Amino acid sequence: MNPSRRLLAALAVLFALALIIGVLSAFALPAQALLANLWWGLLLSLALLALFDAIRLHRSPSPRLQRTLPGNLPLGRWSDVRLRVQNDLHQPLILEVFDQVPAGLTFEQLPQRLRLSPAEYGEIGYRLKAIRRGRYEFNHCEVRLSSPLGLWRSRRILPLHAQTRVYPDFTRLHGAPLMAVDNWLSRLGVRQQPRRGLGMEFHQLREYREGDVLRQIDWKATARKRMPITREYQDERDQQILLMLDCGRHMRSQDGELAHFDHALNASLLLAYVALRQGDALGVYGFAAARPCFVAPAKGQQQLPRLLNNVYDLETTLQPVDFHAVASDVLARQKRRALLVLLSNLRDDDGELLEAVQRLSRQHRVLVVSLREGILDRLCQRKIGSFDDALAYLGTRDYLGARSQLHQRLLSHGVAVLDVPPHELGPQLISRYLAWKKAGTL
Repeated sequence: MNPSRRLLAALAVLFALALIIGVLSAFALPAQALLANLWWGLLLSLALLALFDAIRLHRSPSPRLQRTLPGNLPLGRWSDVRLRVQNDLHQPLILEVFDQVPAGLTFEQLPQRLRLSPAEYGEIGYRLKAIRRGRYEFNHCEVRLSSPLGLWRSRRILPLHAQTRVYPDFTRLHGAPLMAVDNWLSRLGVRQQPRRGLGMEFHQLREYREGDVLRQIDWKATARKRMPITREYQDERDQQILLMLDCGRHMRSQDGELAHFDHALNASLLLAYVALRQGDALGVYGFAAARPCFVAPAKGQQQLPRLLNNVYDLETTLQPVDFHAVASDVLARQKRRALLVLLSNLRDDDGELLEAVQRLSRQHRVLVVSLREGILDRLCQRKIGSFDDALAYLGTRDYLGARSQLHQRLLSHGVAVLDVPPHELGPQLISRYLAWKKAGTL
């Protein structure tokens, strides 16, 4: 319990009066004794009022609180939280409310002040933005109560439990809700259209049309119907895709508000949405992580929430990547031929990557996605105005050259490489996938 500004102001007034009385006593004025008695009377009255007010504040019950918190929060986006405060007293209540937000979440519009009439409730709202993925627990809410006379303030921490999960916000890649992904893909020009008769998977029987090739004719159906019947095919919809996410130290680089790993995770989940809509099976494998993460490829839209629940709390570590061990583990887990999308930030010291990718390529189609720091491009485009600028430029060009040599070695061995800055990863990854699917080369 702390004194309020009102009590401190009253004490300041009494102190000023004491100074005046002291000056009057120095000149031995006749009114000095009367003023001194008056001052002691005021001080005693204030002390009794303060004591009475403190007792009432101490005995007053805490208000009832209720928090309305979304169960899922998107990473890097603002969300609204509501707090309901109920005054069960038979007197007005003045208080400040401050919700104790866990670390990893930023907030606005806190604390807030409320004045509630007897048996009245009020609501306040504030905004949350998550800067890290994972599970968060809200355990307490802090209130500061004012005494009935406003002479004291009491700080109380009330238990108020709630929890939420912060998921990757892959919808921000296109700036629209998840239901608008198809329209976004159309605007990008990467939407796949079905093709008749050119795929490998049987779709349906239909009447013969001019332009159909003879090998499409189903002779048994033709004999039964006594008219030409052809087989219609579509692109094979039973492909398997395994997203291999590097959770090691190379993915800790920041690009804007998000780390490279978060950019890769957002793009991976958007690719998962598109691939599952195309009828393919998709899974996730996280390596160099603090905990093992493997979700076997499966089809259907129910696979997307399964992926989200398994990767939302993945965090990067300081571990170096052992690509030989990763290749062995993937070959042991993924027996059927699949498209392996390895997302990492390749450096010039990843020499063992080539051998590991070659092992994987004997059984699977491999796409190596290498995220490039945006600062590198900006350093190369910046004007050189000093010796330090020249050193930074030459160092950047040397680093990019060594990195490019690694990519060229992979390309020379028939390994597809996608080298992109993080903010372009989503569209380019989906475009490459749909181009391969349309060409039937997955």
